[in-house]
Amino acid sequence: MAEFLRSEQFRGGRIHLSDLAGLEIRDCEVDGLKIVDCYGSDVYVGGAFERLVVNDVDVTAYVEGELDRQHPARVAAREARSVEDYRAVWDVVEGLWAATIERARKLPEATLQERVDGEWSFVETHRHLLFASDAWLGNAVLEEAAPYNSLGYPAGGTPDEEAANLGLSLDATPTLDEVLDARRARMAVMRQTVDALTDAELDRVCGRKPADPYPDQEYVVRRCLKVILKEEAEHHRYAVRDLAVLEAVRSGPVRS
Repeated sequence: MAEFLRSEQFRGGRIHLSDLAGLEIRDCEVDGLKIVDCYGSDVYVGGAFERLVVNDVDVTAYVEGELDRQHPARVAAREARSVEDYRAVWDVVEGLWAATIERARKLPEATLQERVDGEWSFVETHRHLLFASDAWLGNAVLEEAAPYNSLGYPAGGTPDEEAANLGLSLDATPTLDEVLDARRARMAVMRQTVDALTDAELDRVCGRKPADPYPDQEYVVRRCLKVILKEEAEHHRYAVRDLAVLEAVRSGPVRS
């Protein structure tokens, strides 16, 4: 399969009368993308879209509303305003992951290392959330001397050299328990942070940005903590989605 990485050769282009069956577009800027007069039996679209139109029908509000209905933590994370809101959302996050990890432990370790449809495995998801909290809390908010755990996993498409500069070991193959040990330690710091939050602290401008690759701009504590809350809520959604697939495969077909 051909792979195009960090390429601009398709920008503003037009693909006409071509066979694109099985084409995968991942971690790309698709502003203004149009798929017109095409056909297929199984089309999947996933991502963060400000406006999504399918066959001339704007389905943006429907999709977001259905996601919010299925995963109310998304709403709570997105709408958090006061210090009480931040604490309440973190309570929810802790509860969601406690139940989901207990559910995941019923599967073999090897299964929790498997990817579903190219998405991160259960273990990789926790590695990414570890990195997100290391960056947005440990580095930006708390300005720790050594905020990044080597098991952290950055956003898709992060160049290897940038990850290495942060001390990340992308090729590491830790067990779930090894990752969760680091996750629990960082989550405990997040708990301490939200418990000690004040209105003044929420509006404090951070002395650092999350990591060197991030844009040079102003980062406020409330924004940094909200990124963590939203990351936790969204990746929990992905995790339970993929766990259901792994569980179904594990159980096999139902016999009459």
